[in-house]
Amino acid sequence: MSDSSPLPPVRLHSEAELARDALSTPLLSRAARLARWAGPDTRVDAGGGLVDEQLPAAAEALGLNGDDAAADASEAWRVAVDAGLVEIADEEEGTVRAGEDLALLTGGSPHDVLAVWLTALETVLADASVPDLDGLLDQDGEVDLSGLDWDPEAEAEFLDGVLGNLYLLTAGEDAPGGAPVPLPALAASVIVPSDMGEPTNDVLEQVSDAMMRLDDQFRMLEPVGLVEYQPVDEALMADADEEPAAPVDETDVSRYGMVRLTPLGLYGMRARLLEAGFEAPAVGDLADKGADALLDGTAAFPPAAAQAETEQWLQRRESLAAARELLAAARGSDTGAPLRRLRCQQALSLVGASAEPALREVLDDAELGGLARVWLTEHGAADVPAPSEEMVYWLTIDTVAAQLAAEGNSEELGALVEGLAQQHSGFFAAVWRVDHPATADVLEAMGRLHPDKKVAKEARKAAFKARSQQGG
Repeated sequence: MSDSSPLPPVRLHSEAELARDALSTPLLSRAARLARWAGPDTRVDAGGGLVDEQLPAAAEALGLNGDDAAADASEAWRVAVDAGLVEIADEEEGTVRAGEDLALLTGGSPHDVLAVWLTALETVLADASVPDLDGLLDQDGEVDLSGLDWDPEAEAEFLDGVLGNLYLLTAGEDAPGGAPVPLPALAASVIVPSDMGEPTNDVLEQVSDAMMRLDDQFRMLEPVGLVEYQPVDEALMADADEEPAAPVDETDVSRYGMVRLTPLGLYGMRARLLEAGFEAPAVGDLADKGADALLDGTAAFPPAAAQAETEQWLQRRESLAAARELLAAARGSDTGAPLRRLRCQQALSLVGASAEPALREVLDDAELGGLARVWLTEHGAADVPAPSEEMVYWLTIDTVAAQLAAEGNSEELGALVEGLAQQHSGFFAAVWRVDHPATADVLEAMGRLHPDKKVAKEARKAAFKARSQQGG
């Protein structure tokens, strides 16, 4: 994932909702309970972890039992220390006291709570990148690192890559969190080269190994609230000679694991991406910016996100003033101007009739007069002057240029191009003269997109004439 271009915008829950989610995550709530449980008799080792003798009492305080109780209590304690909920009072004595950040969980702002949660998340992510060491214990109970093929930096990069791809898949969804992603598809997204047609057996084996690693890692990441995870079916990992306990549906992809970012996880991943230098917009970022920032910022947004961002921007402004600001920002002859005008037109469709004076003020404007007439007509305004033929053609070029910038050579644009050529007799004979910076580029695109070879040839000839007229 490159940090050179902005990521798709995401729609986040409010900080108040996210803070409530953070406080209710199993791991942070356990860490807070242990921080409050700790007292003068609590002792930690040189690394800040609870001494082994106190783990049973910590597990009991958390209501944990079973084989993993001590390990879960130890993890919660480590999070409490790393997140500032507990501080080491005396390293030599191994005593502790309540940390400054413990009070933030009950008396801080939602942003304060989320900052604590983000610190807890980093602890868990670091732990998730460490392999299972149980199989590497020697006869003395020490870890034999000579048998460990592990590159900490590569392992962290692998997990970051997987979570980055999960974020990209989530960012395209209308709802925060998005739909669950099959674990095989997610693993393949970081293993299989994009230009590979049929994966080789070696690549498929790498995908399978990655799935098993991710299964362990997502099990660790679920308690901190980053993901919702349906683990890999244990029957899939049983020996081939063993009979399954119950009939299984071989076509059920969910058996191989399903994962999605939670709304809290989406927030956390965006925070990490921003920290890493990525441009990761969120809907609402532009609400307090000017109209120029809104139109430029939403230029690459998907339609639903662009509308949501624009609605938030309009909510903070009076309709007439907003319309005037949008129209002023839509002017220009640069390459991004057509798409700005399209976004302006879409924004104005959300403004009520009180904006009519602003549209009438630009009826004679060469760049805005066409879209002003469209808006006034759609709103049933009286005495809307008919556009000149020159304005109609200029608006046509501007609209197609905007669609090219927004969608590229899409099927919808192809249909628009085909319709334009059919509706206007002598279209290409007239349109190449239009004084618009994008005239030649639009005609060349029409030549590429039109299915009729004869019409496409006319478009290319017109493009040549336009370019010659422009001195190019």
